[in-house]
Amino acid sequence: MKSKIYLYLFVFTLLLVLFMYVNSKSILEKYEKDITTAKERIEIYKDSLTVLQDENYDLMYFNLEHNEDAITYFEKEGIDVTTLIPFLKDELYKLNEAKGEHPLVPYVAMTNGKMMINNIKFLNHKWIIADFSDGKYWGELFLTYEITKDKQLTYRLVEHFLYPPQSY
Repeated sequence: MKSKIYLYLFVFTLLLVLFMYVNSKSILEKYEKDITTAKERIEIYKDSLTVLQDENYDLMYFNLEHNEDAITYFEKEGIDVTTLIPFLKDELYKLNEAKGEHPLVPYVAMTNGKMMINNIKFLNHKWIIADFSDGKYWGELFLTYEITKDKQLTYRLVEHFLYPPQSY
């Protein structure tokens, strides 16, 4: 009788150990699969990050804030670039407040609104690209700008276009 109890106890223990082994193995396999999936995602995200960094670098290429030659040009003139860029933007946006039509936009508003400059991008120490709209119609401008010897800011409209109206 005593030997049967030990036999049953041994078989029970063996089954318990076998169950724990199988259960642990399945848990480990699941964790390994999760780790592999996570590593694959990390690689995909690293590749995506590299692509986005390259794209960001390309977008910064024609940008006054990242153009060392243009910054050097202003520094030689004794102009602080960190205050110049906000000043230039403010001056262009102030033209939106002018009475009547916008002085730089060569199109008259075709709605009850007014043509106004919305976005500005300073390409370098001489060129600006801007977009304008009256709420329904929009277009883009290519401007040159210059700061004269007496520290006056002048703009010259070089090129412009108005997108054809879209019907939806």
